[in-house]
Amino acid sequence: MFVVAVLYEIKEDSVAAFRAAILKNAAASLRDEPGCHRFDVSVAPDGQSFCLYELYTDEAAFAAHRETVHFAEFNRVAQESMENKRIETFTLLEN
Repeated sequence: MFVVAVLYEIKEDSVAAFRAAILKNAAASLRDEPGCHRFDVSVAPDGQSFCLYELYTDEAAFAAHRETVHFAEFNRVAQESMENKRIETFTLLEN
């Protein structure tokens, strides 16, 4: 499984729009993408830092995710809203 972790720092005046957009994107990803198995959205106590934990069948499924309409809609809002973004990818180890 392919793991994607993304950290966003969001402008204070953009938090509400970003929050709505990421929750919509997460729901659509889980509902419409067979290769998306998990899409958790968390927010830090400061209310402006968000963490995404996404789990895909493989890297190709993540690439397909990035080509969807719902991702494009989210990404437009994210680009306008963020101060900083960090993305890391991993391979899930199974015990």
